[in-house]
Amino acid sequence: MCGHNDFIRRKNQAFLDHSKGGSLRSPKSVRHNGKKVSEIIEAHRKFVRGQDGGARADLTGADLSRIDFEKAELALVNFQGANLEGANLREAKLSNANLSETNLRGADLRKADLTETDLHKADLTKAHVGGAEMFRANLNGAILRQADLGVANLRDADVNGADFAGANLKATILRETKLDGAKLDGVDLSTTLLPKGYLASKGQASGRS
Repeated sequence: MCGHNDFIRRKNQAFLDHSKGGSLRSPKSVRHNGKKVSEIIEAHRKFVRGQDGGARADLTGADLSRIDFEKAELALVNFQGANLEGANLREAKLSNANLSETNLRGADLRKADLTETDLHKADLTKAHVGGAEMFRANLNGAILRQADLGVANLRDADVNGADFAGANLKATILRETKLDGAKLDGVDLSTTLLPKGYLASKGQASGRS
């Protein structure tokens, strides 16, 4: 009886997760401008490699919520204004991609490569960005409220106007990053690797320099 009850409980939980939009979507099941996203990404792969039939992926404004892009090769893709809420981008290659003004709320970007990626005005509220490579990323005006950026590398990133309220910055690398224009009030910076000589404002716990 106990096993039967556990089975029912799991089935009910799966139904609840699905009804809340918790299940991931395959790129093969999502379309943008009449094409499967998987086909768009395959043509982009050929474009990056200089092969015949290649074309740079333009996913501007696409609805890619809850899409599964884990470990996908997405460097240089144009995602401007796309909806990537709840997307799985774990360990994805997104260097030099355009993610400006995108909705990345709750997205999984752990260990993703975001080197020199354009994320200005992107919404990363409650996103999971732990261990991500964000060297020289453009986070100008980005919303990072309650995002987990533990151990992420934001060295020399543009964080002017970025809102880090409630974010986790444990062991986050902010060396050579100009923080004067960032909103860091109330954020625990006690273990954050900060620029040399940076003085935390009132309400912040200063990290190591």
